[in-house]
Amino acid sequence: MPIEIICLEEPAFYALVEKVYQRLKDQRGKQEDQWITGEEAMKKLRINSKTTLMKIRDEGKIAFVYATPRVILYDTNSINDYLKNNSHDTF
Repeated sequence: MPIEIICLEEPAFYALVEKVYQRLKDQRGKQEDQWITGEEAMKKLRINSKTTLMKIRDEGKIAFVYATPRVILYDTNSINDYLKNNSHDTF
């Protein structure tokens, strides 16, 4: 397979770098919320049972906060840590 060489003049090169930088900056701005609902937490954990979520929460494995007496929000960072800590390496 032949190698293709692309030549850019300096202004075009810097314009391209600026576009790439802007796209990366825009994507970085689309970070997920730190606090998510129980339904979102269940989806992230890929579980279907509210009881399982409650068990994980009550065992102190993921962080949560009572936003109101009836609304519990879950910390995405602690969910990510929980998933990472409970993953198993393949053989």
